[in-house]
Amino acid sequence: MESHALGQTLPLWSVAPFAGLLLSIALVPLVSPGFWARNFGKVSLAFGAPMAAYFLYADSKELLHTALEYFSFIVLLGSLFTISGGILLKGTMRGRPAVNCAFLGVGAVIANVLGTTGAAMLLIRPLLRANAHRKKKSHVFIFFIFVVANMGGSLTPIGDPPLFLGFLKGVPFFWPLKNLWHFWLLGNSLVIAVFYVLDRRAMRAEEAQGDGIDEGVGERVPISLEGAWNFALLGVVIAAVFFPTPWREVLMIAASGVSVWKTPKSIREANEFTWHPIEEVAILFAGIFATMIPALLILKARGGELGVTQPWHFFWVTGSLSSFLDNAPTYLTFLSLAQGLSGPADVVGVSGPILQGISAGAVFMGANSYIGNAPNFMVKSIVESAGVRMPSFLGYMAYSMVVLLPIFALVTWVFL
Repeated sequence: MESHALGQTLPLWSVAPFAGLLLSIALVPLVSPGFWARNFGKVSLAFGAPMAAYFLYADSKELLHTALEYFSFIVLLGSLFTISGGILLKGTMRGRPAVNCAFLGVGAVIANVLGTTGAAMLLIRPLLRANAHRKKKSHVFIFFIFVVANMGGSLTPIGDPPLFLGFLKGVPFFWPLKNLWHFWLLGNSLVIAVFYVLDRRAMRAEEAQGDGIDEGVGERVPISLEGAWNFALLGVVIAAVFFPTPWREVLMIAASGVSVWKTPKSIREANEFTWHPIEEVAILFAGIFATMIPALLILKARGGELGVTQPWHFFWVTGSLSSFLDNAPTYLTFLSLAQGLSGPADVVGVSGPILQGISAGAVFMGANSYIGNAPNFMVKSIVESAGVRMPSFLGYMAYSMVVLLPIFALVTWVFL
C-alpha cells in the first residue's frame, strides 16, 4: 500500500506504542531507576518490534526507508561522538557564571560548523571538569542542552539535521544564516542571560553556605588541546554529509575507525570516555524510529486538517512535534504541507516567513525534551556517567516550559 494511502487509513490508536515508549522513558526511570538501567533495551524492543513487524507486512518500503534513515542517523551521531571523544581540552578553568556563559556562547557558534552533536560532545567534558567543584550544577548542563545541543545550530545546514534536509530539498546553503540569524541571536542571548542570573544566584548561595566552592590551590594549568588532529577527521565527517548513501556512511565509519586506532588511550581515559551514551541513544532511538512511523504517516496524509497556514502556526506546530518526534522528518512533513498552500513561493515553493517558522521551530524546540534531539540524551548520559544527577524526563520539561516557552513566545511576537 502507498504510504499516503496508509496514512489516511491508519487509526489514531496506532500511535499508542509511540506514546507508550515516551511514557516509559519519562516515568520508569523516575519510579524504578534500577529496573530501567537494566531493562531499557527490552522496553524499547517491546514497543518497537511489533510496529516494525506490522510495517514489514503493510508497507515494507516505508519500513526500509525508516531503517535507512535510522542507520544514517546513528552513524552520524556515532562518528561525531567517537571522534570528539579523542579531543582533550586541558587547562585550569573554573565554572563560575561568566566562564559557563562563555562555554554556551562558544558552543552556540561552533554548533553551526561541527553540528550540534559535534559541538556538544567536544565541550561537555571540559564543562564537567570546570564545574567539578560545584555542588549544585545540574542546571548548567540543562542550559547546555538548550543552547549547544539545539538552538545554537540554526545558522547552517550542518548545524542541525532538519536544515540539512532542507538544503537537500533546494534551500540555498546560506539561507538559514541570512534569514535566521536574528532568531538565533535573540533566542540564544535570552537563554544565556537567564542562565547567567540563575547560575550567579546558585554560586552566591553556595559561597554563603561554604558549600563546595573550592577555587583550588596550586599551579594553574594553561589551556591546551591534545588530539587536535581529530578535528581533521571531524572535517571528513562534515564533508561526508554531502555524499550520497552509502558513501556518506562509509566515510564517517572510516573516520571513526581512524580516530579509535590513532588516538592514544590516555586521551580517552582523561576524557572519561565510555561507549554507554551512544549505546543508550542507539537502543532507545531504534524503538522511537519504529514507533513513530504511524505518527509521521498520519501527519503527512492528514496534516492539512490541522488548519496550519500562518508562519507562527508552523513555528509552534512544527516545534511542538519536534519536541517528541525526530525533528528532521517533522521538518520535511511541514515543508511538504507548506508547499501545498497558495501564496508566495519565495524558497522551494514556500513563503520566506513560513520557512522561517518551520526551520526555527524544528531546531529551537528540539530543546523541549530529552528526546527532542539526539544530542540531548547523549549529554544527559555523559553527565550522569560523571556522577552528576540530572532531572527526570518530566523534571527537564519543567525547566524547558518555564525557561524556553516564554522566550519562544517572545521570538514569535517579534519575528513571526
